[in-house]
Amino acid sequence: MKCSGWVDELPKVLWTQRTTHKNNTRETPFSLVYGSKAVIPVEINVPTVRILSYIEGENEERLRTNLNYEEEHREMAAIRKATNKRCIAKYYDKRVRAKTYMVGDLVWCDNQASRAQNTGKLGPNWEGPYRVIGISNTGTYKLAELKGNLIKRTWYATALKKCYM
Repeated sequence: MKCSGWVDELPKVLWTQRTTHKNNTRETPFSLVYGSKAVIPVEINVPTVRILSYIEGENEERLRTNLNYEEEHREMAAIRKATNKRCIAKYYDKRVRAKTYMVGDLVWCDNQASRAQNTGKLGPNWEGPYRVIGISNTGTYKLAELKGNLIKRTWYATALKKCYM
């Protein structure tokens, strides 16, 4: 099966993309650029209220009036987009739990974060266990090996996993 007809279908797909309402702005990209709604090809062949009420002189005047409100139209779409983004972030952020460790806890360190052991694809993902010996106010942890050797760098909680021994 050869897909050579996609070139013929591409303009229709792009037109559909530009004239479909987006969820976050509740506007079409066409209306945000040109300030008016697009007339789809089906509407030209089928008599609709929009096509029947078209008067060339009035249409030009309405388009010029719409240009005055175009900036406000875009600002409202940007506000709706920001509100939608904030709601989505709130939905996902309420499920995030911060990891906290106490001094003396045993933890595993992410091997990808430290790159201490480059054992390839089938190697261990975690190294350790290590003991937490210090906590800074920025949320980083100072670790030491179980034998007492101090690890030189500090670690964020996202690169650590609790070790139950």
